[in-house]
Amino acid sequence: MSTATVIPTSGSTTRRYAGPSPLVASLAVVGAASIAVLRLLMPYDTVDGPAAIVHKVYADPGAQSLLLWLAFGSALTLVPGVLAIGRWVRTGAPRLTAVAMTLLVAGYLALPTLDGTDLLPWLGQHSGTREATVATMAATSHPTTTAASIVFVVGHVLGTMLLGIAMWRSRSVPRWAAVATTIAQPLHFVSAVVITSHPLDFAAWLLNAAGYAAATVAIARNRSRH
Repeated sequence: MSTATVIPTSGSTTRRYAGPSPLVASLAVVGAASIAVLRLLMPYDTVDGPAAIVHKVYADPGAQSLLLWLAFGSALTLVPGVLAIGRWVRTGAPRLTAVAMTLLVAGYLALPTLDGTDLLPWLGQHSGTREATVATMAATSHPTTTAASIVFVVGHVLGTMLLGIAMWRSRSVPRWAAVATTIAQPLHFVSAVVITSHPLDFAAWLLNAAGYAAATVAIARNRSRH
């Protein structure tokens, strides 16, 4: 019996998929959804002062502990996820996507620094430290905390808006997803700072997650065609 050896030719060479990974892109969905739950369940309001925040955390340390876990998860998932989505969107709007990614990644990377301000009151309650002492500590911050706050607010609000506009221009996702992404963070800002509504803030971040989910689905469909 003889055997034949098949030598692949240039015409039979299979090209490997080189686009973004839908699995990595889905991390952005997890991150945004985590923050949505965080914003709904957090025991204090964004506009509260240090003393009020500490008082409310002391009254509900379990909610603050959950907040810390959700913040940790979002810090791990948002950056790789949004970078994968950016790779998908940039083909139709490269310059706008580049600006959006610069702002978004910087904003998301600032999150761990801000998480330290949420850790302090939980540590105080957990260790039995007097509430007044922790409130005094919370009112004193390092300039890096102020810098991180500015980078996070500008980065994630403006960056998400620009990413939504890039999605619209590139037609990389359904129109509804581009609109949802564009309006999500302005709505979050209004609900957190202007009218202080946790349910509305939750809805705003769910819109953000839905936009990321639509991009993930588009990436997965593109990959299946290749």
